[in-house]
Amino acid sequence: MAPSSYSPLGEAYDEAFAPDGSLRAEGGAGVRAIGELDLEALCARLGAMLDERGVGFRSVDGQTEFTVCPVPRVLGAAEWNALEAGLIQRTKALNAFVADAYGARRAVAEGVVPARVIEGSGGYEPHMRGVRAPADLWIGIAGLDLVRDASGELLVLEDNATTPSGFAYALSTRAALAELIDVPPELTPRPLDDVPRMLDDTLHSAAPDTDEPSIVVLTDGPRNSAHYEHSWAADALGIPLVQPRDLELRGDHLLHEGRPVDVVYRRTNRDEVDTDVGALLLPAQRAGTLAVINQFGTKVADDKLAHAYVEDMVRFYLGEEPLLRSVETLDLGDEDTRERALDQMEDLVVKPRGGSGGVGVVICAHAEPEDVEAARRAIRERPEAYIAQPRIDISLHPTVIGDQLLPRHVDLRPFVFLRGDGEAAVMPGGLTRVAFDEGAMVVNSTQNGGAKDTWVLR
Repeated sequence: MAPSSYSPLGEAYDEAFAPDGSLRAEGGAGVRAIGELDLEALCARLGAMLDERGVGFRSVDGQTEFTVCPVPRVLGAAEWNALEAGLIQRTKALNAFVADAYGARRAVAEGVVPARVIEGSGGYEPHMRGVRAPADLWIGIAGLDLVRDASGELLVLEDNATTPSGFAYALSTRAALAELIDVPPELTPRPLDDVPRMLDDTLHSAAPDTDEPSIVVLTDGPRNSAHYEHSWAADALGIPLVQPRDLELRGDHLLHEGRPVDVVYRRTNRDEVDTDVGALLLPAQRAGTLAVINQFGTKVADDKLAHAYVEDMVRFYLGEEPLLRSVETLDLGDEDTRERALDQMEDLVVKPRGGSGGVGVVICAHAEPEDVEAARRAIRERPEAYIAQPRIDISLHPTVIGDQLLPRHVDLRPFVFLRGDGEAAVMPGGLTRVAFDEGAMVVNSTQNGGAKDTWVLR
C-alpha cells in the first residue's frame, strides 16, 4: 500500500501506485526494490557517489550538482518493445524530413508540411541547402521527450535532434544505484552495457569511405552544461575530446594534430553554421570529407511547429502509420487554429517555437492572469513565433523529498542511435527526469529538476 504521506495529485496517472493504493505489478517494482531502506540516507549516499565521480550538470543558475532520486522508474517489457519500435520509426521520419528540408522539399511540394515550417524556423540553416550528409545521416542521435497522460499512454511532447544529452547521466546513475540497493533477480532490468557500442556504431556508420575513420568528440569545454557527458563519451569510445582551438581547417580537410578527421561528434552549444564552429566544420562537410553527428541544420526538426506534422511525416516518408502519437500541437500560423486556441487559452500550454529548457513556457491554467494575457497578445502579434499544446497532467512517480516518498511529475527521454545503413538501436529506458517542486510541470534539469534510473524489465 502507498505510504500514508503519499497522495497522488489531481487526475494524473501514478506510475507506481494503482488508484486503490496498491503497487502496480510492473510500475511498482522500483518501490519494492528500495524496500525498507532509509530514504534520506540513501539519497545522501547516492548524491555523494555521483559527486565523487564528477557527474554534474550545469543549471541556469550555475549549479553543477546532478540530483538523482533513488526510486527507479520501471517499464514493463511489452510496453517497452512497442515503444522502441515507435521511437525508431519516428527518428527515421525526422531524419528524412531534415534531408528533404535541405534537398528537394517533396513534403512541401505535396502539401504535407507547409513551407513556413521550414523557412520560418530559427533552426533552419540556408547554408546547408544542397548539402548531402554522408550516408544521408543527419540525425545520428535523437532524444525524444515523452510524457504519460492521465489515460496511461506515452506521448511525444518534444523532439530533440540537435545535441540531445542525458545517456551518460543515465548510465552513471545506474552504476551508482546498483552499488546501493539489492535488486531481486526477477526485477533485474535490461543492462545498459551496449550504449557505448550503439554510439560507436552510429559514428562509424557516418564516416566517409574509409576503413578506420578518425573520430573526435567536439566540446565547448567545462563550461558546457553537459560537459561530463562529452568527457564520458570520449573515454568510453577511446577517442579524443577536443575543443575548436584543437582543430585546424586545411583546404577541404579538418585536421587534429596533423591527421585528417573523418567524423565529429558535435556537442557544442554553438550549433549554428554562422559561428566559429560552423566556419571550422562546414567547408569539409561541403567537400564530403567530414561527417558531423548531429549535422548542422537538424535543429529544424526540433522546431516545435515541426512537431505538429511529425505523424504526417511518418506516413509520407515511410509509408507507415505512426506507432507513437505526439501531444497535439496547434499551428498558430493557421488563422482558424489560432482563433480556436485564443478561445481556449485556459486549457493550453503556450511555448516559444524555438525555446528550450522550459524557458518562456506559459501553463495557462497555473499562470497569473496578466501572464496569460501577455501570452495572448504575443500570439496575436507574432503567431508564427509560438505554438500551443493542450495541458496534460503528466504522470507522477514516488520521489524522495526529505525523508518522505511523495508524488512528483516525471517525463522520459529515451535515446535512439540511427546508423547510416538505416538500422537503429534504442537505449533501454533512457533518462527519467523529475521535477522536485510540488505540482511543477516543467520537468527539466535546469529548473530544480533531477533524474531517476529507468528500468526496463526483461
